[in-house]
Amino acid sequence: MKIRTLIVDDEPLARQGLRLLASDEPDLDIIGECESGADALVAIDREPPALVFLDVQMPEMDGFDMLAKLPRDRLPLVIFTTAYDHHAVRAFEAHALDYLLKPIRSARFRESVARARVHLGSQEASAAARGLIDLLAAQQSALNACPAEPFLTRLTIKSNDKVVVVKTVDIDSIESAGNYVAVNVGKDSHILRETLNGLESQLDPETFFRISRSAIVNLDRVKELQPMFKGEHVIVLHNGKRLAMTRGLRDVERALRFG
Repeated sequence: MKIRTLIVDDEPLARQGLRLLASDEPDLDIIGECESGADALVAIDREPPALVFLDVQMPEMDGFDMLAKLPRDRLPLVIFTTAYDHHAVRAFEAHALDYLLKPIRSARFRESVARARVHLGSQEASAAARGLIDLLAAQQSALNACPAEPFLTRLTIKSNDKVVVVKTVDIDSIESAGNYVAVNVGKDSHILRETLNGLESQLDPETFFRISRSAIVNLDRVKELQPMFKGEHVIVLHNGKRLAMTRGLRDVERALRFG
C-alpha cells in the first residue's frame, strides 16, 4: 500500500533531505512539498495525505498553528520535524505519532516511518489523531496560562560558526528579505531567519516603527524626514541610510512625537 505523504518545511534543504530519505522507502508516495503552513492547508484540502512530515518552527504560521486550522476529522498522521532539544519534545512523546530531531538521521527516519506503517496498517490512525488533538489543546492551554512575554531586548543571530548577540537598542533599521530579515546595526547587517511581521510583534512599538511593508526603523535613530516627489517622503537615519516610507506622514510624526 502506498502512503500518500506531504512534506512541509520552510527550508528548501530540509525538504530536499526528507525527500532523499523518503526515496529509500518504496511505499512512501511524496505527493507534494510545501514551504509554509498556508500552502500546506491548501495542499491538504486539495489532495489529503495520509502522512505529513511537518516542521514545527516556520515563520508566520508554525506547525501547531497550521494543524489547529484543519478540521478535526481530517487530521492526517503527523511526524514532526524539529530543532527543539529533548526536554522540549516531551509533549510530542506523550501525544504525537512521532518526531524527528534535526539533523535527521537515516536510521531514526526509518524507525519513524515504520511506526507510521503500523498505525495505518492496524487502523490506529484515529488514535494518533486524538493524540494530536490533545497535543494542540495542551499547547493552547500553555499559551493561555503564560503571561505575555516582554518585548525583546536582544537578538541572537547565527553567523557562520558563531552566534552574534545584538541589543535591540543598537538596531538602526530592519528590512525584509522574504522569510528572512536584515538587521542593520551601524555598518553591519545581520541576516535573521524571521519574517518582518513576526519580528515586529516582538519589538517595543514605542521604539520601533513600521514605515513600509519592507522596513522597520528605530525611532531613536531617525534624523530627518525629507520630502520627495508627489507627496512622498524618505526617512534619513543618523547613519545616513535613506529609507522610503509608505506610511502617512502624520503617522510617522505622531510616532516621533512631533508637535
